Amino acid sequence: MPERRPPISIWFFIGLLLTAYGALILAAGLWQIPHPSQPPVALAALHLGIYWGGLLLATGLFYSLKFRPRS
Repeated sequence: MPERRPPISIWFFIGLLLTAYGALILAAGLWQIPHPSQPPVALAALHLGIYWGGLLLATGLFYSLKFRPRS
């Protein structure tokens, strides 16, 4: 009888999604430093996209690595 592999955790896929979204938001936040929007957006000087993208990217990498499928 063949050996059954354990199922892949849903947290692995959530980690992949968070990593992808975090990378996109971080890239957009970094892009807006040399290319500010016109007219200026309220609180644009805080560059929240960089912080939010970095947080999502770090969280996604954590979940992806912690729950990655092992053979």
